[in-house]
Amino acid sequence: MADRSIVVVGAGIIGASLAYHLAGRGRPVTLIDAGLPGSGATRASFAWIGRPVASDLPSAPLRYLALDEYRRLETELPDLSIRWSGSLSWDGFDETPGPCTSDVGALEPRLLDPPAVAIHHPEDAAFDPVAATDLLVAAARGRGARLLTGMPATALDYQAGTVSGVQTTAGVVPAETVVLAAGTGTVALCSGIGITLPVEPSPAILVRLRAAPGLVRTIIATPSLEARQLDDGTVLAPMAYSGETDQAALLRTARRVRDRFAASFTGASDTEVVSVEIGWRPMPTDGEPVIGQPAGTRGLYVTVMHSAITLAAAVGRLAATEILTGSPAPELAGCRPDRFH
Repeated sequence: MADRSIVVVGAGIIGASLAYHLAGRGRPVTLIDAGLPGSGATRASFAWIGRPVASDLPSAPLRYLALDEYRRLETELPDLSIRWSGSLSWDGFDETPGPCTSDVGALEPRLLDPPAVAIHHPEDAAFDPVAATDLLVAAARGRGARLLTGMPATALDYQAGTVSGVQTTAGVVPAETVVLAAGTGTVALCSGIGITLPVEPSPAILVRLRAAPGLVRTIIATPSLEARQLDDGTVLAPMAYSGETDQAALLRTARRVRDRFAASFTGASDTEVVSVEIGWRPMPTDGEPVIGQPAGTRGLYVTVMHSAITLAAAVGRLAATEILTGSPAPELAGCRPDRFH
């Protein structure tokens, strides 16, 4: 009997969602990663999920599903702790038209200098991306999936146009279908079999602060400060990468973020830096997700995108259905890898 197994390479939020949606449907599923689940770009994500008000992007049909798919996932996995706090942005952070509110002070009573008007998306949400990834992996394993950690994928087993497995530092993992969800690592694995994916690593900084609980109620987004707060008081604040090359430079950036935060909220004067790190996000050159089977290959399916956190629930379900049934999902039509050729 032919091997009908599916191997998912990469246990970030996308790979975990794929493994969860693939498992338990009659095909053996193996999820492999060089480290622990959620230890790559997923860990350094701000994890803000939202829906575009209007979009003419090729991926718009997929992006419109994002929040509804997380609502679905929440019913399937009750321990998935999503904070449906809504978001507020102003000072030109969000240039797309959106619903406005003049009640910023009521929504964020600790904000020291609230704007007269802000764009308000009450349906926006956020969650802990590593905890969500761990939950998806555990649920996938509960459905029969196998998890192999500490196993870097080094190449694809490939012959005569067909991918038949993954070469790892511990040997070959055979598969009828290999699904690449390895972020920036997907590019190198594809390159090894002559497939070019125009995806660049896009660094972003995530600062974690320790502050008094209850200072920030929503997701705040301005050009100078983005922030959201967890129940224990931890503040997550992303920053654009500006060339930091060592820990000292990263710490200086984190302190600037701390100072901006402390100056923005009453009661935040004793805020401290907890950690700061760089996440290397995979960014397709046209900004659009790359999802599907590359032309001229069999047994290979790629999933690489930004923002992976926002799209993970939708992509997990739609891509898993495509892989299992061979029937293309119309919502993914604008995301195919063949558009680059």
